[in-house]
Amino acid sequence: MPMRTRPEITESPTEETAFVRAENRRGRGARSNASGRHEAYARVSFDDGWHDGAAVEGAGGAQTGHHEADEDDIPPLRTTVTDEHAKTIITRNISPDIPFDRSINPYRGCEHGCIYCYARPSHANMGLSPGLDFETRLFAKPNAADLLRKELARPRYRCRPIAIGTNTDPYQPVEKDRQIMRRLLEVLDEASHPVTIITKSALIGRDLDILSAMAQRNLVKVALSVTTLDHRLSRRMEPRASTPGRRLQAISELAKAGIRTGVMVAPVIPSLNDHEIEGILAKAYEAGAREAGWVMLRLPLEIKDLFAEWLAEEAPERADRVMGLVKNMRNGRLYDTRFMHRMRGQGAYADMISKRFRLAVKKLGFNMGVEPLDCMRFVAPRQDSQQMSLFL
Repeated sequence: MPMRTRPEITESPTEETAFVRAENRRGRGARSNASGRHEAYARVSFDDGWHDGAAVEGAGGAQTGHHEADEDDIPPLRTTVTDEHAKTIITRNISPDIPFDRSINPYRGCEHGCIYCYARPSHANMGLSPGLDFETRLFAKPNAADLLRKELARPRYRCRPIAIGTNTDPYQPVEKDRQIMRRLLEVLDEASHPVTIITKSALIGRDLDILSAMAQRNLVKVALSVTTLDHRLSRRMEPRASTPGRRLQAISELAKAGIRTGVMVAPVIPSLNDHEIEGILAKAYEAGAREAGWVMLRLPLEIKDLFAEWLAEEAPERADRVMGLVKNMRNGRLYDTRFMHRMRGQGAYADMISKRFRLAVKKLGFNMGVEPLDCMRFVAPRQDSQQMSLFL
């Protein structure tokens, strides 16, 4: 049976371990579930001897054998979704190295389970772990569309493109039933408000009807993030995201529907998927993508430990080289928080990746004649009739 654990206080939460056995985390990305950085106490796992099946002495010297439960009886971690009734839905941003000033996140946490996801540390703000909690304990915002309608209708609102998918994926598996993203698109379509979308999911094809209608008015741009073309690596690194083939197929479907479609080679991971840059771009262009971008691996806060755990298990022969190259382009650290450096890194390796990307993009014909989305069509959406009745 799996190792039993009990809480133990440590002096430094950054040194804790909360490893979860493989039987419990089938189909998940993270290997552990350490406490968030804001918690006063931390949990560590330790072996109390019950998992090895060895006999132990009972009362009166009697021998007691293996515990009755078996490893096969331990269910895998299940996804839970909690409704969060947000007070606002549009998040403002002033970072100089991000090409948008506002965004929407329909969900907190992401079931895709991408081990490299830079949004993981945000779960610590909820009192949860950026590890397995991030991909199994989700929060949905069922009132998102109503809030968006209300915020867009404010007299002082000024239209600029809204980015969706910049934190957690709006088309993660839970969206299939919740349809929060679809309702957001319905409001944006009604108001003729421009939107940019980033996703790893082929589920976006469900909303082709709305997206194609918006595309006819130059109101939407979609980018599919393709990290690797290797299905086995993708399954291990981003276990519940659409396969690389399905993402390329989604690019093709979007492009054929007249929707401006791009590809994000993100993240580029040194010595793991960096050799695939040209191949990903070529396949995406063949599928119909005409815009392209890239982001270097980012390891802020808890992600550095989660990613190191994953490497040690999934690619131990490359672990030292991967982490060494990351430090090489981050001034000897695993992360550089400075604007204009955090997305790309610096130094010889980062420069080489940047040059390879630019050459491939130019050769294939990406990013030619890119036009901004149209903000002049915006019309404040009507208020719901039930809301209006309160003022009559």
